[in-house]
Amino acid sequence: MSQKSDSSSAALRALGILESVARSDRPIAMHDIVEAHGLPKATVFRLLTLLEGSGLVLREPRARSYTAGPRLTRLALDIMLNSSVRLARHGILQRVADESGETCNLTIVDGTEVVYIDRVESQSPLRVDLKPGSRVPLHCSASGKLFLSQLPRAKRRTILESIALKRFTDNTITHPDLLEAELDRIHASRVSLDNEEYLAGLVCIAVPVMDRSGRAIAGLAIQAPIARMTPVRAMEFVPMLRIAAATMAASFDPPEAVTGADISPLSVPKATKRGASEKQKSAQSSLER
Repeated sequence: MSQKSDSSSAALRALGILESVARSDRPIAMHDIVEAHGLPKATVFRLLTLLEGSGLVLREPRARSYTAGPRLTRLALDIMLNSSVRLARHGILQRVADESGETCNLTIVDGTEVVYIDRVESQSPLRVDLKPGSRVPLHCSASGKLFLSQLPRAKRRTILESIALKRFTDNTITHPDLLEAELDRIHASRVSLDNEEYLAGLVCIAVPVMDRSGRAIAGLAIQAPIARMTPVRAMEFVPMLRIAAATMAASFDPPEAVTGADISPLSVPKATKRGASEKQKSAQSSLER
């Protein structure tokens, strides 16, 4: 085999290992990588060492397990921001923004922050200007709490203990136990509310975009000033957001990427437009503080 063929083979093996690390929802052990790829342990160790030195993977302290490194995370974010299906995703956001009259965001998690990968602004002059690429905290944003709620309890607690639960407003939850209780409620309902927790006067509601395995890969959110969207009013948009999130999920699966023509009707049922149901109000009351 030529030197060029050897290099190509090594590159493909390294790419396969990166895919395994990226797909795992927790640190993946080296022996699991060895088993999954059928490679010699020495080969896997050599490739992981190379990837770690390049910042593509990180080794967990005191353990031979690996997670995505900052360079791999940055690459993933760049791909999301410049994806060939970005136009289709943007079309879904546009539909939600048009039908709700409010700003619609698509978000992902990056480390201990939420990143806006796309956004369609409300036509109202009263709005918050956060461009794609903007970052907001995990613990007090609707999307951030949504992502945290989907993590295994042990990993969630580790993150909460490692970040500063900074108070941004009077409504920011800064006590770990109270935040854990909030995340449990969000995990059960798959609906996350930011009730003026990050910015005073701003309310945001978010639902997950789920992949085929049931993992939250992104967040879809509507935000507006509380003068136009109270927490109860925000709950009325949940059916619309869930329909849009289901449509959005296909755009993360390249073989079945959506096009503008594939966007499903997102209209909120008339009963929802008239006002929140008693069930929604009850659910909302448990989220408000």
